[in-house]
Amino acid sequence: MTTDSFHLHQVASARDIDAHVRQALLECWVDVTNDGGAAGFPLPPIGTQQAAPALDTIIEGLAPHTSRLLTAWDGSELVGWLHLRRDSSPLTAHWGTVHHVQTHPSMRGRGIGAALTAHAHHVAAHEMGLEQLHLAARAGAGLETFYARLGWREIGRWPGALRLAPGDDRDEILMLLHL
Repeated sequence: MTTDSFHLHQVASARDIDAHVRQALLECWVDVTNDGGAAGFPLPPIGTQQAAPALDTIIEGLAPHTSRLLTAWDGSELVGWLHLRRDSSPLTAHWGTVHHVQTHPSMRGRGIGAALTAHAHHVAAHEMGLEQLHLAARAGAGLETFYARLGWREIGRWPGALRLAPGDDRDEILMLLHL
């Protein structure tokens, strides 16, 4: 998929992640986290040594039916990515979860996060056969408004679930998108 200034790419196998792509994913994750993004590491600053094990777990689990990375590129530069995953249990195999929606801080406001999320919607419904997508977002960052504009709805909160610092507890917002 291509937009005006960037193109989207999907990865469904660890063998499709070369050293350049892995490094770009790591650097994006570190930059997003250190800029205050809610990308899985609550206490910045972090370096690639903290992000690498989590990224490698995602990469090793890639499989067409259950786990895909969706990436956004501006030429050869990674500008955003997300992880789309489903559980293989028959009880929950009809829905998937979106994790780690990231847009590089230098590229925010250009529609990359919205494009990645829309692409996840398409992949989930048309390629993975999912009926719903779920995600959890950190309160206090305006994420619920961003996702609501894209058709997601808040279905609940875990009050004070995330402790970013002493005295800075945030709700975790649970969101749902019907496909």
